[in-house]
Amino acid sequence: MNQNRYQEAYRIMVQLQEMQMLQIRMHFHSMGHGMYNNMHGRMSVNVSHMNYINASRGGFKGRNAQNNQNPQNVGQGLMIGSNGAINDSLMYKTIMEMPKQPISDVEKEGLIEMREEEKLARDVYLTLYNKWKLPIFKNIADAEQTHTDAVKCLLEKYNITDPVKTDEVGKFSNPKFEELYNKLVEEGSTSVVDALKVGATIEDLDIADLQYWINKTDNEDIKFVYENLMKGSRNHMRAFIRMLKQYGANYTPQYISQEEFEQIINTPTERGYAK
Repeated sequence: MNQNRYQEAYRIMVQLQEMQMLQIRMHFHSMGHGMYNNMHGRMSVNVSHMNYINASRGGFKGRNAQNNQNPQNVGQGLMIGSNGAINDSLMYKTIMEMPKQPISDVEKEGLIEMREEEKLARDVYLTLYNKWKLPIFKNIADAEQTHTDAVKCLLEKYNITDPVKTDEVGKFSNPKFEELYNKLVEEGSTSVVDALKVGATIEDLDIADLQYWINKTDNEDIKFVYENLMKGSRNHMRAFIRMLKQYGANYTPQYISQEEFEQIINTPTERGYAK
């Protein structure tokens, strides 16, 4: 008896839905040219066209649109996303609006070093993601791509030859980065905890090196980029330490002081705004 009632109720519900759809079709048909029937097709074409535009964008200004990082991780007007990614279109605009100041050989050296060091971080994280499939490595690798791109923007602005000759993982112009890549990947391939410690080590080194190069420049645009990269690196450090704690492990800083390390991990995520 109850089963018959359910079946009858379901039949009535289906009939009502069919009547509503018929009314909708008649309404659109009365507006002319089969608007209802064509609507879905036009929407699909428009969406596909936009996807093609986004996928075909290249270079520094278009990478966020291609990877969909900016809409997901960087709020409007913010320079740093929740995963430490740089808002590359905003960064590009800000850098180009700043004056082009005289640049010293030391400042050039710093940009060349940081361009490959940020690629080093990306490459190690991509390799460790392939090994352990932990999303943190993929997320931060994507962010590191925006970091190395930000430095590339400065290289282009000052007409400095880019040391990155290939995007291939593990390949560098400076042999020390290739050696460091191999060393870190070997250490991170032992266990998940060791991999996370390698992540913390990379950010530890990155923060220390950025501090060093900030002290070597008086160019406003270079300082601006380095300071925002540091915010992203501190966010990455916080993320790796949180994950290590979930595994019951800790990390001891090797490049920055214990005091600075404690300050970083006990303060909130940094975002940053454009100038």
